[in-house]
Order: sequence, then structure tokens, then C-alpha cells
Amino acid sequence: MKVAYLLYPRFTALDVVGTFQVLAAAPGTRSVFVAARAGAVVDDTGLCALQATASLGDIAFADVLVVPGSDCSCDPDPTLVEWIRVVHPTTTWTLSVGTGSSYLAAAGALDGATAATHWASAQRLTDVGVTYSDERVVRAGKVLTSAGASAGIDLALTLLGLSHGPAVAQTVQLTLEYDPQPPYDAGSPAKAPADIGGLVSSYYAQRCT
Repeated sequence: MKVAYLLYPRFTALDVVGTFQVLAAAPGTRSVFVAARAGAVVDDTGLCALQATASLGDIAFADVLVVPGSDCSCDPDPTLVEWIRVVHPTTTWTLSVGTGSSYLAAAGALDGATAATHWASAQRLTDVGVTYSDERVVRAGKVLTSAGASAGIDLALTLLGLSHGPAVAQTVQLTLEYDPQPPYDAGSPAKAPADIGGLVSSYYAQRCT
């Protein structure tokens, strides 16, 4: 199973790393990190760089395509969108984490679909005619989308269950000791205290300004 992870400036590192950590544990998985040009690509903190081992022109197909999100509300890069349009028809599964769904929408992969994204970017989907869901993971045919960064782990486990069976997915989950027990119950707008929700909403409203 060839898994291609798309990297671009200001991607969210956990969107890639969390998903990669799960899928890389599956038998027969080959991973490739792809960017406009091969080399280091820096995440949205400016502190974490991942190495793209291939350029867009090097990869024309993949069994699984993973598109991460970003903390940036800028429009998707047209060059990357066009590459997704080329690769998506070749995939068995196409995935996005968080705001990576905006790239899939721009590429036409979410036409007529319901999809997940980071809660602060829900309007970006509805503005282009995609129905937003606040579920952690949403399936629309061969396309799987997820909520924000931590949901990428759930997304990857969901894919393993579909592609390799529940036993493999559960084996990987146990190997990673993925048993979430967060110290605070503030992981969604519906659960977070109002002042925390307002603070985070304000942060996202000022992205890329």
C-alpha cells in the first residue's frame, strides 16, 4: 500500500505525523512525502520541518493520499489542487485531516459530499457547497475526512479497519497505546468553557491577516 503524504508550507505537523505513525505500522505500507519540490518543508509553527522525498512531478498515483491541514486560512495553492485532481482518481482511498478538506473540495473530490474539518473552518466548506459534519471522521465513498489534528489518528485507524480489517487496526492501536484520557474536557466548541472558546475563535479569525 503506497501512501503519499502531501506537504506544503505551514502544514500542521500532527496532521501528518499522527496519521503516518498509524499507517506506517500496517503490513506492506510504503510511505512517500511529496511537496512542490523535494526538500524540507516547514510546518505552521515555523519550528518543525519534514523532508519531502519526492516532488509533485515524481508522483502520479498512490493507493492512499493524505492531505493535511494548516492554521492558515489562505486559499488552497492551485498547483497542489491540480496535483490532487490528477492523483485522486488513482487512489483506493483519499484522506484529509482538518482543513486539508479545503484542498479536497477545491479539487472536486468532495462534490455533493458531507465532510469533516477543523471546527473553525466549517464555513469554508459550506461556502463551496460541501455539507459540514462535526463528526471526528466522515466517509464519503473512498474519501475519508476528519476533524482537527488529533482526529488524524482516528482517521488512520478507521482506514486500517477498512483496508486491513479490525484486527489489524486494533493491533496498531494497542501497539501505540492509543487510549485517550485527556485531563480536560475542552476538545470541542460544545464542551470548552465560553471564554476559552472565544479566545480560540479570535485566534483563528486573525490567521493570515
